[in-house]
Amino acid sequence: MHKGVVITRPRAQAEGLARAVAAIGGTPVILPLLEIAPLDDTSALQAVLAGLENYALVAFVSPNAVDAAFAHVPAWPQAVPLAVLGEGSRAALGRHGLDDGNATILGPLDPAHSDSEHLLAALDLAALAGKRVLIVRGDSGRELMAEGFRAAGAQVDVVPAYRRSVPPLSPQLAGQLRALLGAPNDWIITSSEALRGLFALLDELDPGCVSQMRGQHVIVPHARIAATAAQLGIARVTLTGSGDDRLLAALQSQE
Repeated sequence: MHKGVVITRPRAQAEGLARAVAAIGGTPVILPLLEIAPLDDTSALQAVLAGLENYALVAFVSPNAVDAAFAHVPAWPQAVPLAVLGEGSRAALGRHGLDDGNATILGPLDPAHSDSEHLLAALDLAALAGKRVLIVRGDSGRELMAEGFRAAGAQVDVVPAYRRSVPPLSPQLAGQLRALLGAPNDWIITSSEALRGLFALLDELDPGCVSQMRGQHVIVPHARIAATAAQLGIARVTLTGSGDDRLLAALQSQE
């Protein structure tokens, strides 16, 4: 495999996958399409996290949410279960000392489907009726998880733990995008928001670049992102399921 593999995750989550791509003979190109930044004011986050014992469940939407929250959590209250969407968030919890041996960590039953819908389907929602649930996420995101908990009768608090945004179209980024679109590449897209942001950047750069992007091969872990890609007119989309191993297997199958 000698084709370029464009990794569009935030930079902190891209390095490990880039090493794995290189190990199977790919040429990784890190192109973060979402920038992750700390909140300017973490007082609300810290106040909520100081009362973790008041919640029947705390759900984290991403590894970034885990890392940002645990910067303010000296010790997790063992009686409070945690919910995560995918393997990346489980690994993030592990970096902070939590695993299935010392904490109750809940997630989708099928690790290939790491999204809010499959998490809600795996939980005993009836048991949360009348109880408090906390969702830790970025300053924007889908409302489906919160709506699902509320529909089950839970009292839901949503707290932002970090900021995320599409990077501005700098001359350096413009040059990188033009170079990448000048040849066929495999693009790993792990966020619908990032994919929409990419198309906005390309439209700002040159509407002709949008057409070029529609001819590239996109690899995505979730059906929701595949649907976004189809809506944007991308012809070649490979849906893998969650986890880096599945993304890498999809790359190898392209040989």
